[in-house]
Amino acid sequence: MTIASAPGRSIRRQETERPDLLGFEIWGRIDKADMAWMAGQVQDAFAEADVIDIILVMHHYDGAELGAVFDLESLKAQARSVFHVRRYAVVGAPAWAEAMITLMSPLSPVEAQAFALDDLDAAWSWVRGAE
Repeated sequence: MTIASAPGRSIRRQETERPDLLGFEIWGRIDKADMAWMAGQVQDAFAEADVIDIILVMHHYDGAELGAVFDLESLKAQARSVFHVRRYAVVGAPAWAEAMITLMSPLSPVEAQAFALDDLDAAWSWVRGAE
């Protein structure tokens, strides 16, 4: 069930059973307003819980505008994530993003794992800690 959407509506927040578990779905191309909205959702979660888990499901992902990638609020949320995100699951990522997650995960304090869209249930189990 969707509980909120970004202004450009390419990012939707999914209802989860825990306030410290954020679920997002991406449909299409991300613009700056979408990214700022999602960063705000993450920052709000950091204010409520010291450590959170995030799952990002990409359906028909079509990239991001340059301004979205370098949005100040998004960069702040990404920086804080290093200390406040326990598990980060990405589902349906493009091959280049999946390779980056796999490569960088061992170097980061954040447990990150990429999953195929066909493995959505496994991704939810993993991010919940129920591997």
